[in-house]
Amino acid sequence: MRKLPLRAPFLTLFLTFLLAAFALQSMAPVFAAEPVKISREDNALDLTKTTEIYRNQGNVFQVSTAAGADGIVRRIEVRSSDNKHQGDWAVFALANVSDQQLDRVIVAPHFRLVNSRLFWPDLGSQRIISITPSEGFALDREASTEADVFSITLNPGAVVTFVAELSTPDLPQLYLWEPDAYKDTVNAFTLYRGIVLGIAGLLALILTILFVVKGTAMLPAAAALAWAVLGYICVDFGFLEKLVSLSSGDQRIWRAATEVGMAASLVLFLFSYLNLNRWHTNLVYATLAWIGGLGLLAGVAVYDPAIAAGVARLSFALTAAAGVFLILFLGIKRYDRAILLVPSWALLIAWLVAAWMTVTGRLDNDIVQPALGGGLVLIVLMIGFTVMQHAFASGGFHNGLFSDLERQSLALTGAGDTIWDWDVARDRIVTIPDISVHLGLQPGALHGPVRNWLPNLHPDDRDRFRATMDVLLEHRRGKLNHEFRVRAQDGHYHWLAVRARPVVGSTGEVIRCVGTLIDVTEERNSIERLLRDPLTDNLTGLPNRQLFVDRIQSLLSIASEQNPIQPTVLSIGIDGFKSVNDRLGIAAGDNILIVLTRRLRRLLKPQDTLSRISGDRFGIVLVSETETQKVADFADAILRSISTPIDFANQEIVLTASIGLASWLDQSQDGAGLLADAELAMIRAKREGGNRVEPFRPAFRTAGSDAQELEVDLRRALERKELTMVYQPIVDLASRRIAGFEALMRWEHPRRGDVSPNEFIPVAEDCGLIHQVGLFALERAVADFSLWQQLGGDLPIFISVNMSSAQLINSSICDDFRSVVAKNRCQPSQVKLELTETVLMENPEQSRMILNRLKSMGFSLALDDFGTGYSGLGYLTKLPFDTIKIDRSLVVNQTPTGRTILVSLLNMINKLDMVAVAEGVDTDELSAKLSELGCAYGQSYLFGPPITADMAQRLLRERFPLVGAKA
Repeated sequence: MRKLPLRAPFLTLFLTFLLAAFALQSMAPVFAAEPVKISREDNALDLTKTTEIYRNQGNVFQVSTAAGADGIVRRIEVRSSDNKHQGDWAVFALANVSDQQLDRVIVAPHFRLVNSRLFWPDLGSQRIISITPSEGFALDREASTEADVFSITLNPGAVVTFVAELSTPDLPQLYLWEPDAYKDTVNAFTLYRGIVLGIAGLLALILTILFVVKGTAMLPAAAALAWAVLGYICVDFGFLEKLVSLSSGDQRIWRAATEVGMAASLVLFLFSYLNLNRWHTNLVYATLAWIGGLGLLAGVAVYDPAIAAGVARLSFALTAAAGVFLILFLGIKRYDRAILLVPSWALLIAWLVAAWMTVTGRLDNDIVQPALGGGLVLIVLMIGFTVMQHAFASGGFHNGLFSDLERQSLALTGAGDTIWDWDVARDRIVTIPDISVHLGLQPGALHGPVRNWLPNLHPDDRDRFRATMDVLLEHRRGKLNHEFRVRAQDGHYHWLAVRARPVVGSTGEVIRCVGTLIDVTEERNSIERLLRDPLTDNLTGLPNRQLFVDRIQSLLSIASEQNPIQPTVLSIGIDGFKSVNDRLGIAAGDNILIVLTRRLRRLLKPQDTLSRISGDRFGIVLVSETETQKVADFADAILRSISTPIDFANQEIVLTASIGLASWLDQSQDGAGLLADAELAMIRAKREGGNRVEPFRPAFRTAGSDAQELEVDLRRALERKELTMVYQPIVDLASRRIAGFEALMRWEHPRRGDVSPNEFIPVAEDCGLIHQVGLFALERAVADFSLWQQLGGDLPIFISVNMSSAQLINSSICDDFRSVVAKNRCQPSQVKLELTETVLMENPEQSRMILNRLKSMGFSLALDDFGTGYSGLGYLTKLPFDTIKIDRSLVVNQTPTGRTILVSLLNMINKLDMVAVAEGVDTDELSAKLSELGCAYGQSYLFGPPITADMAQRLLRERFPLVGAKA
C-alpha cells in the first residue's frame, strides 16, 4: 500500500475542524435583546429600536431569553401558528422594575406613512400573527382594524422575553402602551380624524354643487380633486373599513387607487384651471396622455399596488413641479389665474417636502401622518376658495389681471384667423390651421416653397405677390400687408389678406416672417355691393330710385339753362303682378321683370333713362321726345310692349300696365316732386281699371295727399311705438266667467286723434307695412298675456289676435310667430288667430298651406265675421279652423227666419266639433238662449268694453282670486 505523505493527516484534520465550525455557527443560539425596563409611570414606550428582527428563520424558531431576576438565561423554542408565515420573527424583552403588577398593550400599526418609501412603498398589512412570551401562554389579541394589539400582564420584578410571529418582513413600529393612555390617544385621533373627514366631505359636496350651478370647467376639476382627497382620507383614517369589510390585501389596493386618483385629479385641475388648451394644442394631448396613463395605472393597482402607488407618488410630485414652472411663467405674463394660485401651490409644495421627509424616514413622529392628511384638506380648501372667487367674480378684478398672452390667444381664436409662417431660410410657408382645407384643396397643398402659391393665385395678382415678397426681403423691415386672390377647388377665387412682420437674424437678414392670414372674401364682396347697390337694382341692373331722382334733377338743372330740353317722367306700374308672384312664385316673377326690362330698353334712345323704382314699378325719364303727341305715342308703345304675351313654363302670361305722365312745366319743381306727380297719375290710372295712360293733373295731389300723409304718419307711429292694444273680454255664456280676450289695435294720432283700424290697415297693406303692424299686434298681445299669467298664475284663458290677408303671403310668418311665443314663454295653444272670410277667398291655396303650418305649431284658429261676405262653407272642412265667430248681424236678428238660420248654424258648428263665439250679444235673455243652443262664448259690450292691459289684469284678479292667491 502506498503511504500518504506526513502532511496529509494534518490537512484532513484541518478540513474536519472547519466543517465543525460551520456546523456550530449554524446551530448557534439566538440571544434576546436587552430587556426594556418598565415602571409604573411609563405610559408609552417605543420598542421599535430595541426589537430584533430575524428573517427567513423557518417555522421553528429558537431564542435565548434575557437573563431573569435570578440571572439565569433560558432557551425557548417557538413554532409558527399560521400557514402564511414566511419565517420572519421579532424578539424583545420587558422588565417590570416596579413593585406592582403592570398591565400593558403591545401595538403594531398596520400602516405607517413614516419610512414607507417613495418607490415600491409599504402600503400596510397585518404585522404580527401572534406573540409568545418566555413564560405563560400566548398573548391575547384585542379587536382593532388599524393595528395589531396584544394585552400583557407583567408581575413585579419579572423579566419576560417575547417572540412575535411576523406576517411581513418589516415591522414599521412597535409600541408598549398603558391601556387607558392608548384609549385616550385613539379617541383623540378619532375626534381629529372626524373633523378633517367632515371638512373634506363637505368641501367635495360644495364644489360638486357649484359645478352643477355654475358649470365652468375649473369647478368639476376642483371637485374631482376634492373627491380624490376625500377618498384618500377615508382610507388613511380607516373610515372605509367601517363601511365595508376589507382584508389587508384590499386595503393596499384601495390605498394605491386613491393615491392614483389624487395624482390624476391634480393633473386635471392644473390643466383646467390654467386653461392650458389656450396656450398650445400639444398641451391638450400631453395632458390627455398623462391622465390616460394614470388611468391604466389604476388597473395595475389591482395586481401590484406597490408599483401603482410609487408611480402615483412620483406623478404627484412631477405635477407639482410642472405647476411651479407654469405658475411662474404665466404669472410673469400677468395671467390672473396663475397669480391667484400661488398661495395654494406654495402650500402644496410645502406639503410635498414634508411628505417626502416622512416617507424617507427623516420625519418620524406619530402626529405627522394625520397632520399630512389634514394638510391635504387644507390645500383643497384653499383651492376651492380660489376657484369660487373666479367662478363668481364680478369681473373687475378679473379684467384687471387679464394677461396679454391670453388676450392674444383669445383674439386669434375668436377672430378665426389663420397663422401664416414663412421660414425664409428653408423657403417654406406653413399655415395653422391649414388654409388648403378651407379652400377645398388637398391638405398641405399650399405648404412648402413660395412657388407653390403662384399657380393658385389670380393671374393679375401673381407679379404683385412675388414683388411684395422680394421688397420685404430686400428692405428687411416694415410689415407685410397684402391682399390677393387664391383659386379654390370649385374654381372660385377667395380674397386672402396676409399681415405679417419680418424676423431679422443676427446676420441682419430676414430669417422668418410670421403673421395672420384672413379670408376677406365677404368683406370685399360687401364693399363692391355697397358701391353698387345704393345706385343700382340688384335684379335688373337698372338705376334705383335714388339714382333716378338724381338724374331727373340733373336734367332739370340743365333744362333751366337750355330751354329746348323738356324732360317727361313716366311712372309705370305692372297690373296684377302680385297675383303672378303668388301663383307662379317669386323666381318666376323675377324672370318676368327681367323680360320687361329688356322690352322697355328697346324703346329708349341713348339720352333716355330707365329705372326700377320699386318691386313692380319702373320709371322713365324721356328726353328724346318733347312734343305732346309723340310722348303719348311713346306711352302707348310701352303699353303694347308690356301686353305682349310672355311664355313661361309652357304658360302664356299676359300683363298690362298703368302709366302716369308728368311733364316739367313748373320751373320751381325739383326731381323728387316731378316723380311724385307721375306716381300720383299712375295710381289714378290703376284706380280707373289699369291698362291705360293717365297724364298728371294738379287735382291728383289733394286726392292722394291724405293717404300718403297717413302712410308717413303710420311709419312714424311704428318707430315711436304710438300704436297700443286694448282687450275686450270674451266670456263663457254658461258660467259668465272670462274665457279670454280679443286684442284690438288702437292708434292715437297726435293731430287726428283716434284713427280707426279700418282706415290705417288698408294703408298698411298698400305700402307694405302690414307685416310689421301685424307682428307688433301679436308681440304686444302675447307679451301682455304672458305678464298676466306670471302675475296671476296659470289662468284658464286665451288671447285672440286678428290677422290680415297680406300677412299670409309673407313666407316668414310661421317663424316670426314661433319666435314671438317662444320669447314670451307662452304656449301657442293659448293664442287664437282670427281671420276673416275675405282673407281666404283671395288666395285659398296659400292660405290653406300657411294655416296648416300654424295649426301644427299649436296655434288655435278662428274664422271671424262668419255669416258675411261669401260664407263659403266648403272652406270649413278644408281649413283647420277650431273656432267660428258668428257675425253680429246673425246674432241680433230675432225674426223667425233669423232664429232658424242661427239655430242651424250653431248645430252645424257643434257637429263639426268647433267652438262658437257670438258677437254683439246685447241682452241677458239672448245670452241665455245662445247658451241653451250650444254657443260656448259671447263677446259684446254687454260683457265689457275694450280695456287697457292694466285694467284687464285687475279684472282677472277680481274674477280669478283663488288662482292669483295660489300663484
